Amino acid sequence: MLNKNHIVFFRSIVGEEDCKDDAIYLKSYAYDSTRESFEPQCVIFPKNEEQISKILCYCNENFIPVVPRGAGSGMSGGAICANGGVVLAMEKYFNQILEIDEKNLLARVQPAVINKTFQNEVEKVGLFYPPDPASQDFSTLGGNVSENAGGMRAVKYGITKDYVLALRAVLPNGAIIQTGKKTIKDVAGYNLSGLLCGSEGTLAVITEITLKLRVKPKFTQMMLGLFASIDSCMHVVYKILSSGVTPVAMEFLDTLTLKAVQKKMHRVFRDDAKAILIIQVDGEIPEIMDYQIQKIQEIFSQNECLESHIAKNTTEAQEIWAMRRNASQSISIYGKKKLNEDITVPRGNLPSLLKGIEEIGKKYGFKIACFGHAGDGNVHTNVMVENPQDNAELERGYQAVEEIFRLAIKLEGTLSGEHGIGLSKAPFMKLAFSDAEMELFRNLKKAFDPNNILNPKKMGL
Repeated sequence: MLNKNHIVFFRSIVGEEDCKDDAIYLKSYAYDSTRESFEPQCVIFPKNEEQISKILCYCNENFIPVVPRGAGSGMSGGAICANGGVVLAMEKYFNQILEIDEKNLLARVQPAVINKTFQNEVEKVGLFYPPDPASQDFSTLGGNVSENAGGMRAVKYGITKDYVLALRAVLPNGAIIQTGKKTIKDVAGYNLSGLLCGSEGTLAVITEITLKLRVKPKFTQMMLGLFASIDSCMHVVYKILSSGVTPVAMEFLDTLTLKAVQKKMHRVFRDDAKAILIIQVDGEIPEIMDYQIQKIQEIFSQNECLESHIAKNTTEAQEIWAMRRNASQSISIYGKKKLNEDITVPRGNLPSLLKGIEEIGKKYGFKIACFGHAGDGNVHTNVMVENPQDNAELERGYQAVEEIFRLAIKLEGTLSGEHGIGLSKAPFMKLAFSDAEMELFRNLKKAFDPNNILNPKKMGL
């Protein structure tokens, strides 16, 4: 698809050092976190919007696929070149925090700024950026916007789209656009920022992001409850949220995950504990904190909580969080390969979802470990394949995954809460959307990208 003349043109734009087609670069940019592998034919490191504009205009005229890429940490194959072509690697030059505006509680950033780096910088001036995906230590804000990432604090503070005020982006024809404004209120024109958020790099290349900030809460508190069943654990979630207390985070581990965490992290809990609920609350005054903790403990005691613990200090709080953050690694005791998905259902349907997943595991002969965000109904399901070299076993695993998707849709849910669709879930879009809806998606894609050069094959488009 690419020839020497194309490479010569790209190098005339960015210079030889920032246009690579040697094997080591092509191999390095062939992966994300899905284990799928598609090598690009060229990796380009643009320095500014103007260079991106020229590159896209040229690729559009020559029908060359372009895949924008941040850290490559995505879980759905969104940043790899399924059709060959060019990787537009943003991490080298688009990694600056441009402005932290304390008067208006907002910031302007380039897309390759690391999420956690940004959180740390705004907290230095007493501000707070809530979206905290599990990949926050290495994922980029541009990737977070492209996937509409969530995180553990979503139950109280929302997800990435709730903080995107404005974007600068380059269209496939080279046009540079500004979507949204710095203002809190803006109802002039279509919500193009909202459309680009979650579009997985299929519509435009994001070059600048304006994000809303909050004042950092003065106090936080961690606690956990042990439950004899997943049903009683989920029931407590509803009771807490309907009591007027809105925790920052409400994370659960099912029985399989709890056992794995105990083994891997050398933690010991009572034998009759079948699920854990991890809760974080925050507030501005001690009285508010005391009220929230007291109310949660009251609900625990009334709803079959076997035991509860409140973190006495930062070290204990970190130990509680460590159980949740290490859940994904811990369940490796059940198999050499995990087929992990992040389905979401309305909170009230969580018990039915988890029971259904257990039955699917029995049907296909797999352990399926579940954990995730109980407060917003987002469950990470992990079909554990013991022998991935056995093609028949692996195929049964994928059949189990499809049944889980079908169950989520039946329970009024969705295919993904935060990982996105990318390549991995593209074949299942027909389960969640009608022909008319898919046609509308395709028409939107054509309006932005008539030659289908931006991240082709993603999202089933």
